[in-house]
Amino acid sequence: MHIAAPRTALVIGAGIMGLSAAWALARAGVAVRVLDQDPVPNPRGSSHDDHRLIRHAYGAEAGYMRMIDPAHAAWDLLFDEAGSRPYVQTGVLALSNAPGGWLEASRLALRADGHAVSDLPAAEVAARYPFLSPEGLADAFHLAPGGVLLASRILAALVEVLARRGITVGRARAAAVDPDRGSATLADGTRLSADLLVVAAGPWALRLLPGRAATMRPARQVVVRLAPPDHAAPGWAAAPMLLDLAEDGGFYAVPPVAGTPLKIGDHRFGPTVDPDAPRDASPEEIEAILALARHRIRGLAGYRILSAAACWYDVAPGERFAVEPIGAQGIVMTGFTGHGFKFGALLGLALARAAGDPALLAGLGPWAAGIAAPPPQLLSDLARDPTA
Repeated sequence: MHIAAPRTALVIGAGIMGLSAAWALARAGVAVRVLDQDPVPNPRGSSHDDHRLIRHAYGAEAGYMRMIDPAHAAWDLLFDEAGSRPYVQTGVLALSNAPGGWLEASRLALRADGHAVSDLPAAEVAARYPFLSPEGLADAFHLAPGGVLLASRILAALVEVLARRGITVGRARAAAVDPDRGSATLADGTRLSADLLVVAAGPWALRLLPGRAATMRPARQVVVRLAPPDHAAPGWAAAPMLLDLAEDGGFYAVPPVAGTPLKIGDHRFGPTVDPDAPRDASPEEIEAILALARHRIRGLAGYRILSAAACWYDVAPGERFAVEPIGAQGIVMTGFTGHGFKFGALLGLALARAAGDPALLAGLGPWAAGIAAPPPQLLSDLARDPTA
């Protein structure tokens, strides 16, 4: 990309990444136009859900672990502008039936960076959280920071913040993009162009950028929403997020905060599928998720299933995010699986900072992929309000 500083931008996709990029670019004085193929917030979008988790525990991925603090700062900036704070602090409870693995890698990385990690023996887990079974528990720790981002409320807040800035999200389907010219051709033949094209189309990105098939694919994920029995409900209401992860199929649980339901899911990626396929979860898919949690949640059979649904993630090899130049006037944002939401505001601000600075832009991709330190000045710039 060779543009010095964009004056106009066209954003394709209005999920968390597209809306965050539009917000950040608008803050930087760029005239922004946003398009999505569906109503926004888009109920088919990967980021349209009750909640997403934000936590420092990230296995051995120190790059992403170190992005969490600036991510919180970016959310604070957005929440201040929105006038609401759709976030609930819960803390993190990490469990494992085997020593080593993701949990131990997280512990080592966290302590190496000075985070306070509290190890918990199985008996203490059972005492603190009687709705959980300690059977077979080999390792556990608690981390006080971390919590639940109320995803759908954040999307709605971004739409409102953009509207206050005079930016509405148009409904139109992009049929083709030309990143070298900063343009998009819509399904009705209309051609739009800008100094900067941002492609943030989630699992639909391959339709616009088929050349990225080796580095991104859409995958179907199922979540199940539950109502605990009366005796377990108070414990869950005060519970931390639960990460019971394993190489052979663990699960996560999001506590029922701020009027949302208890949600469980896994982080194994299904086969590549058409993102326009039906979203209903089959009984077999629901049972597969419940089976992952039965060893840990006491009396799971007594929990009432409220709903279940499938969403599509855009999955990249190694779960590496891609925020990088394409062509002479384009930037792609893709590969976020279920992890990307927590970094939405941060990555939007980083994109807006880097778009007009070749030195920052060159380092944006490796940093967003979690494999390099941030480019000089990128995060320090994020601490400053460009509208101040």
